[in-house]
Amino acid sequence: MAAFLGVVAFFWPFLVAPGTFGSHYAPPLIFGVLLVIVLCVVISEIAEGGIDSKALAMLGVLSAVNAAIRPLGAGTAGIETVFFILVLAGRVYGPGFGFTLGCTSLFASALITGGVGPWMPYQMFGCAFVGMLAGYLPRATGRREVMLLAFYGSLSGYLFGFLLNLSFWPFSLDPNSSIAYLPGLPFTEQFQRYLAFDVATSLGWDTGRAVTNFVCITLAGPAVLTVFRRAARKARFQAPVRFAPRSGTGPDSAAG
Repeated sequence: MAAFLGVVAFFWPFLVAPGTFGSHYAPPLIFGVLLVIVLCVVISEIAEGGIDSKALAMLGVLSAVNAAIRPLGAGTAGIETVFFILVLAGRVYGPGFGFTLGCTSLFASALITGGVGPWMPYQMFGCAFVGMLAGYLPRATGRREVMLLAFYGSLSGYLFGFLLNLSFWPFSLDPNSSIAYLPGLPFTEQFQRYLAFDVATSLGWDTGRAVTNFVCITLAGPAVLTVFRRAARKARFQAPVRFAPRSGTGPDSAAG
């Protein structure tokens, strides 16, 4: 349901006209519903055993770390330092954890940097998708896993920009422009206009984000993956409870 709401929030220009889904009321509504859904995701993960109290503590720590390191890049020339931790954490702790971490990281970062605005729920959803999809990547080990995550990190840099542009594209250009949103057009022509808009306005920034993700995951990925997995083992997330008799306490031992 959370993923479905995110798809609707981003791709509504291809389904309804701007006047029907107004730019002034949509972001607060999406933000409110998103907070409820994130809470539901966490509760469902706890109920199904995907997240326990120790994993929640890890979620809080990683959200704080992401919020602290995000200003180091600040998006200058597309350089974003927040995504590689989302990718690695989603890989180790699963898609539900990655989705929630994407939302909480951007929420905490927005509060710290003063980046609260109508764009924030879309940024939260974009990062949530990055973390969630990392949890669904195929299995791999060693160097192959690092390279898989690095290529996914590059792809997610373009994916994030592609999604975020959808949030303001219908309201940002003169309707007479050849790349502007024009209500009533067939989906194929509308999508071609959007692709041209995306390439013309943000391809350079998305490339900077993709390169940053690739470099960060390639250099820091092996160490960070080791730390995350060691933390999971030390904390023994969802460790099974077993009851066994203590040695030397049975009737035979007493008789002996």
